[in-house]
Amino acid sequence: MQLGVCVASHIGDINYVVRAEALGFSHAWLADSQMIWSDCYATLALAAQATTTIQLGTGVAVSGTRPPSVNAAGIATINALAPGRTFMGVGAGNTAMRIMGERPQRIADFDRYLESLRPLLKGQEARVRIGDEDRPIVHAMPDRGFVNFEDPIPLYVSGFGPRSLGLAGRHGDGAVLPFPPHPNVMQHFWKLIDAGAADADRTIDRATFLTTALTTMSVLDDGETTDSPRIRDECGAFAMATVHFAYDQWRQFGHAPPAFLGEIWDDYCAMLKDVPDDRLHQRIHSGHNCWVIPEEEHFVTSEIIESTCLVGTADEIVGRLQALSASGLDQVMILPAFEPRYRVLERIGAEVLQRVA
Repeated sequence: MQLGVCVASHIGDINYVVRAEALGFSHAWLADSQMIWSDCYATLALAAQATTTIQLGTGVAVSGTRPPSVNAAGIATINALAPGRTFMGVGAGNTAMRIMGERPQRIADFDRYLESLRPLLKGQEARVRIGDEDRPIVHAMPDRGFVNFEDPIPLYVSGFGPRSLGLAGRHGDGAVLPFPPHPNVMQHFWKLIDAGAADADRTIDRATFLTTALTTMSVLDDGETTDSPRIRDECGAFAMATVHFAYDQWRQFGHAPPAFLGEIWDDYCAMLKDVPDDRLHQRIHSGHNCWVIPEEEHFVTSEIIESTCLVGTADEIVGRLQALSASGLDQVMILPAFEPRYRVLERIGAEVLQRVA
């Protein structure tokens, strides 16, 4: 089992990636939300020059905000700085789209996007939709160090639903998954991935197809509970991001919230009902995956933390990770809250990482 870090891209905090590398984390996934954090490619460029071994890439780049040619050129530029350790994660867009009042890219459009992106990552020509027209696009000057297509750039497709997981099997070298609450859930994910691959006449080699899941992680002290101030500080932002996501799914698609939000759901919806419609998309994602704003602190319950984050004693966490590894999950990436992120990184590195790597 590998452990990686998902990073809220911060142009002034490259040392966080440097420290993750020193502790033995395998991958740094730099998040792409243009109206929340620093630009992921600018941050990746600095991280590439400050590190030597950690795998670097987008976690994940958003298809709806950049044409495939732009994302391909961006990550191929990073590959020129970090040859052989660059990857590309890509998704249809959650926060990056929704914070602009847009929905994620439709599955059919995301499918077409990935079909164009994959050859571009190899320096090959692709048909790219520009306006209403498909045009042949290729990087015209790939030599002289502008970009690097010689070292492979693995494509990892983010899939949080059945159809997008199918696209990971159809197009990807790996899949970015929701965190499976039980090892049996991984088998369900694999069925969807394999079905997507079969539709494209592909066969997935599980030895090389990377599966990674996003959560955050905190080690309990003796006698500590999941609603302690420290655990709320470390895990609250990730827990609330799950609430934000569920609210968007409910208001945009009519999806019922998960059962573990039942205790807070009515009060959370009531809090937002007076927000003007033309500002709601901004308000929902306040503090996104970095901190919990004061108005939302009382929504961070132990039930939500336990349902969305990996919290337990070191032995309990190691046991869960080993069970997930046996079920076919290759990696877990953690996204701690912003202020305690170094503290979390150090403790996971010292008490968990070396026991599962």
